[in-house]
Amino acid sequence: MARKNLLAGLTEPKLTAVNSAATPPAALPFAGRGAVGAVTRSIDDLASKANAAKELEARLTSGQVIVELDPSTIEASFIADRMAQDDEEYHALRDSIAQSGQDSPILLRPHPTAPGRFQVAFGHRRLRAAAELARPVRAVVRPLSDRELILAQGQENSARANLSFIERARFAHQLERNGYDRETIMLALSADKTTVSRLITVVQRIPAAVIAAIGPAPRTGRDRWVELAAAFQRQPLQDLDERLASAAFRAGDSDDRFEQALAWFSASGPVRGAAGEGEGAPREKEPARSWTHSSGARVMRIASTERATTFTIDRRSAPGFDSFLLAQMETLYSRFLAEARSGGRKKKSS
Repeated sequence: MARKNLLAGLTEPKLTAVNSAATPPAALPFAGRGAVGAVTRSIDDLASKANAAKELEARLTSGQVIVELDPSTIEASFIADRMAQDDEEYHALRDSIAQSGQDSPILLRPHPTAPGRFQVAFGHRRLRAAAELARPVRAVVRPLSDRELILAQGQENSARANLSFIERARFAHQLERNGYDRETIMLALSADKTTVSRLITVVQRIPAAVIAAIGPAPRTGRDRWVELAAAFQRQPLQDLDERLASAAFRAGDSDDRFEQALAWFSASGPVRGAAGEGEGAPREKEPARSWTHSSGARVMRIASTERATTFTIDRRSAPGFDSFLLAQMETLYSRFLAEARSGGRKKKSS
């Protein structure tokens, strides 16, 4: 009996703007509150996504022989989904493979134009880790069309939910540029029509060089990228290349670079001219910076312009701290006013 096409499930059901990729789970009878509850929900969410990714991989590789291949014979997918970054998550994956071996195989296809070589459908980071560790990579090889490859690639990443917003947006945009219709893009990203439109629009409005210079910005979500896209539409910067190449911009991590780029558009009035041209020169802004607790947790990022300072709390490093801070705001600001008045009286008496 012929084996059923294991990729058939990737093309059903069709997604529309009014239905989602998965039915949300039923509400639990009890949900923790405060910081402890937030941590518990975060752990449960990550575990659920990890399980979904493993189930998808198992379905795609079921019944196939796992082989070990030289990483040098394998090429990346013809459409990139990730922006290269040596983040903590990748280092943890590589260390795990070094200590315990590769837990699950990657999915490959025979290279369509290079006999004897292969192309990745999913598992790019596992392939990279194997290459850096100078060890074979465990893989399943299956004949896949271009469409089957990008569906497997996109849905595996969607199941893991470890692509940042801008990485998903770039992936969607590249698929469209390669001639895939919106239905295929929706299936690849497990997203509805409205979400796909927003992803593609953001990439169309922000210059590719800016996105590449910022990087994946894993802690920066959709709303912030939409804000940056809108800023590019209404206020272009003529000295953009100089800003992107500056030491202050390059010194920060990817999320810090995003905050700096967004801060450039918060100055009063459009910036004209190049640096060093008198009144037309851009006014220097304070570089974005991070505040880290003594425990090592990086709690927030601070970005300042001439008109405002923005504090961005990392909800993964400090779950619940935003609510705690808001609850204390009345006390903190009252204390600030009291100390300001006291400081003013001391200056007058002196």
